Amino acid sequence: MTDTQNLHAAVGVPADTTGKDASKRVPGRKRCLTVDVSGLVVEAVVLPASAHANAAGIALLDGVTAQMDTVEKALVDQGFKKSVVDHGKNLGIDVEIVERNPYQSGFVPQAKRWIVEQTNGILLFYRRLVRDYEH
Repeated sequence: MTDTQNLHAAVGVPADTTGKDASKRVPGRKRCLTVDVSGLVVEAVVLPASAHANAAGIALLDGVTAQMDTVEKALVDQGFKKSVVDHGKNLGIDVEIVERNPYQSGFVPQAKRWIVEQTNGILLFYRRLVRDYEH
């Protein structure tokens, strides 16, 4: 399971390493995670918040295949597009985009996708991981 999360950057963080996510209006960096079915982090990538989810997905897939060759399937959310699916196909990974049911409103956990959301939530328990302080 793969997902991205935007983090605010502290005031002293250099602007050349951060960006601003236009859709969420978050200045900072984008933390991108790939986790296994038990929620353990397999690969992590940090990009400027202005980077598109496709760039993150491609970098994560490359990192996962460099570490292990047994991955057959990856679940991603709707933010990832066809280029990630095509890149996964080239690497031998079946990338499935999990879409929301348009008839359901509010928060509805998606099958298997909630695992990466839970990992992102657990990371936010730690003060050093809530905001990006690194220079």
